[in-house]
Amino acid sequence: MNLIEQAAIFIRRYYPRDHLYTAVALAVFVALLFVLPSTESAVAVPLQTRAPIPIATDQTSGMNQINLSDYVVPAGNEPLLADITIWKNVQVQSGDNLSAIFTKVGLSNQDLFRVLNSSDEAKILNRIYPGYELDFMIPDQGQLEALRVFKSPLEGYVFTRNDNSYIVESVLKQPDVQQTFKVGTINDSLFMAGQREQIPAVTLMEMANIFGGVIDFILDPRQGDEFSILYEEKYLDGKFIGNGEILASQFINQGKKYIAIRYVKEDGTVGYYNPEGESMRKAFLRNPLDVFRISSNFNPSRRHPILNTIRAHKGTDYAAPTGTPIRATSDGRITRASRNGSFGNLVVIQHNGSFETKYAHLSKYGPGIKRGVNVRQGDIIGYVGTTGSATGPHLHYEFLLNGIHQDPRSILDNLPQAVSIEPGEMVQFKSDTTELLQHFSALNDTKFLNLGQPAAD
Repeated sequence: MNLIEQAAIFIRRYYPRDHLYTAVALAVFVALLFVLPSTESAVAVPLQTRAPIPIATDQTSGMNQINLSDYVVPAGNEPLLADITIWKNVQVQSGDNLSAIFTKVGLSNQDLFRVLNSSDEAKILNRIYPGYELDFMIPDQGQLEALRVFKSPLEGYVFTRNDNSYIVESVLKQPDVQQTFKVGTINDSLFMAGQREQIPAVTLMEMANIFGGVIDFILDPRQGDEFSILYEEKYLDGKFIGNGEILASQFINQGKKYIAIRYVKEDGTVGYYNPEGESMRKAFLRNPLDVFRISSNFNPSRRHPILNTIRAHKGTDYAAPTGTPIRATSDGRITRASRNGSFGNLVVIQHNGSFETKYAHLSKYGPGIKRGVNVRQGDIIGYVGTTGSATGPHLHYEFLLNGIHQDPRSILDNLPQAVSIEPGEMVQFKSDTTELLQHFSALNDTKFLNLGQPAAD
């Protein structure tokens, strides 16, 4: 009896026939899994067969520019930017660096060197900040085919492999912009009223800045004052991504109505004006802070709280939480941004017309603030702190004319407004703002009429 016959006898003796049928069926099923193609499997499309992305050359920057909102995907193809199956996403955190990020996604320092030296435009990678998003396309282990760098949801760059180098293209997405109209009534404070109406804090602060030359938001607002804002909201793919510009705003203070409308002048500068074309800006803002209370006024006979002696208080103290932004009250040039004895961290600004302002006890300086820098009214120059001789977090603000200290709260009423619309530009101003003013007026009429009335069933 040969070996095959002995095996057959063994199988018949120890394995029943029904078990044999089951084993054969399973073997056939497993074999089919390897032989038949799967309709569910994703097949990677070679890079050279993908639909090309239309590129409009940006002659001013020297970089190619992709406008994704204008791109239509051809039937049966997907653009490189939309293929999310082979991308590794990294969101830059505080303390991250590019070398560590490359290592994290499985790339070497040589890959990093190749990208950084691919073109002059690659220098943007030397300035990555927390919040940036980096997307790596690595279809093969250790092989970077493309890198996307998004500074914001709307702006970024794409590095695409070209032999041993990379081509850089800028990416610009156009958001959907919608107008939002909100109204509020002051029962306690402006910012509490804004919170009740779910108005973004940054938008409310911008409104206060717009009216900062004509309304003192410490002393002037009264219970029952009303305000309204027409501003932009930005959406991308149906998702809210941020607020845009204030288009128009109205503030009724003690029965007096102020209206501000946004207008871009012929020289490209943006400002807010009343319907007659007069600038809302005064030469100086009434206050350098948006959220505060006055803890000590200008007083030439004040008793010093630390030295306990009669010493003139040559400025105004604004009590506010540490870190509250401080704004330049007028255009000017910084003549000092350094430590100065009892003033602590001090910023001094020289303005036109022999005016000078000082900002003391800062916790830190604003971005780029140093001696010799020119600033615009409303620019953030520093943040509230307790440096120097300070009993608590506050800003000490001084106002000087020809080197002599003045009470800013009394002198500002006699200062002129900033430059308004020139007579030769009034026709254009009226043309550009009339429709917006009519729309804003209609919204106010409708909304304020309905205030306090019950909603319809």
